[in-house]
Amino acid sequence: MIRDEIAQLVADAAQEAREQGDLPSVGLPDIEVEHPQRPEHGDYASSLALRLARTGRTKSLTLAESIARHIKAHEAVGEVSVAPPGFINFRLSDAWVSRQIETILAAGETFGNLSLGGGQHLQVEYVSANPTGPLHVGNGRWASIGSSLANVLEAAGYRVEQEYFVNDMLTQVEVFARTLHARYLQLFGQKVEIPPDGYPGEYVVELAQEIKKEYGDRFLGPWEFGRDPPPEFRDIGVSRMMDSIRDDLAAMGVTFDVWFRESSLYGHDSRYDKMMAVLRKQGYVSEKEGAVWFTSSVLGEDKDNVLVRSAGTPTYFASDIAYHYDKFLVRGFDRVINIWGADHQGHVSRLKAAVAAMEIDPARLDVIIGQLVTLKRGGETVRISKRAGEIVTLREVVDEVGADACRFFFLTRSADATVEFDLDLAKQQSAENPVYYVQYAYARIAGILNLGQERGIDFGDGDVGLLTHPAELALVRKMLLLPELIELMARTLAPHHLPHYALELATAFHELYERCRVVTDDIPLTKARLKLVAAARIALGRSLALMGVSAPEHM
Repeated sequence: MIRDEIAQLVADAAQEAREQGDLPSVGLPDIEVEHPQRPEHGDYASSLALRLARTGRTKSLTLAESIARHIKAHEAVGEVSVAPPGFINFRLSDAWVSRQIETILAAGETFGNLSLGGGQHLQVEYVSANPTGPLHVGNGRWASIGSSLANVLEAAGYRVEQEYFVNDMLTQVEVFARTLHARYLQLFGQKVEIPPDGYPGEYVVELAQEIKKEYGDRFLGPWEFGRDPPPEFRDIGVSRMMDSIRDDLAAMGVTFDVWFRESSLYGHDSRYDKMMAVLRKQGYVSEKEGAVWFTSSVLGEDKDNVLVRSAGTPTYFASDIAYHYDKFLVRGFDRVINIWGADHQGHVSRLKAAVAAMEIDPARLDVIIGQLVTLKRGGETVRISKRAGEIVTLREVVDEVGADACRFFFLTRSADATVEFDLDLAKQQSAENPVYYVQYAYARIAGILNLGQERGIDFGDGDVGLLTHPAELALVRKMLLLPELIELMARTLAPHHLPHYALELATAFHELYERCRVVTDDIPLTKARLKLVAAARIALGRSLALMGVSAPEHM
């Protein structure tokens, strides 16, 4: 990336200036090059002089001038200037900028890809909603964030595996099964009530009707209130809910490499048994009050945590430790990224403590805590509750506004910030709808390229040196930010930058469209501009693909 080359120019200049006595003999900090807030200041800027001034007696502006005098010429740099209070600004050469169109075209669908990950094996686990009901819009947000993050990490050079953890042993699953069985019995005229803490949603009735249609009275039999339904009935209910969840996620364009069942952690010589053996060997297991505890307090936690209840059943925490034992020590992931809801915030530190207790570097585990979605229609907030009798499901929202709008809007803010999803805006076919605005730019690009093809214009020999209009160069400059953005998102695990970048890129293209007619009687200029538009198609298409949003040829 040119940003890194400029950083090296600054580093070399500072070293040479120091050797010649133009800079104080102090250690040089890491060189950081950033984009100025105002475009008129250039494309990149270094604040090295400001940082060096803190350790010496020389003014930062003087230090900046000293460093700038030693910066060597570079084909990409058109101008180097110094600005108060001590910035060194770089403006890229217009000729070099236009030549990058050829680089983008040569890279094609790999434009923006990096080798940052070095092929490390990563797992991204997300959504993992309990199989007790349909997905809600909050689940859809985790799906959008997780899927896009996986795409970004793959583009950054990691080997990524996407996983959904099926919590099929939770207490809530048993409550769901009892609720479903009560609804099933009611269909045969039996006067039974759903459990007080059950799931009253209509989806449970519909599922009971499906089971009755397929299995008839097979699960009727003698039944007493308070007893659990037959295990086979429970498994059928969970499997049907998981099928529904898969379908809902597929409607959003989200698929997983692995659907990992919690129940697979148990059994003879299980991951759970092996995990417990490791913790015992390391001295982190104790027994008190009739239960088995993980002595996490010795690892800095506020309190110890129960692994096995006095009744002999493992806790969810124990399952989670066994699950991460499997992730790190069995499947051997170099790094694991979990995306959890806000209600799991307090679970992060104790899980990291458990990972450390198994002699796994806790830095290899990243947990992204996400906030919820506020769904609005007509200015009013739409209430969402999985246990309520009336719920708005993710599938309903996808069916109403489309998968593209869902993925785009869910991704517009960082995971730790609440997203306000305006259903009315998401359906608008106007520039006010950011999804429509970006996709319309892509469709315009496709239309221009089709027009050039219809007129038989082969732009392969187009001379990009003819592109000197500010709108042309501004579009290329915006495209060149994609590799930097992928690096930033991969390092910070923050894919929410994507929709904002796509909007900026679309805006740059729309500006070009308004100011520079592409296909004209000037064939040499037409060829050059068609090359520019083809490069824009690659960059905008990549940003859409990373978000999992479609790139329409027509609108």
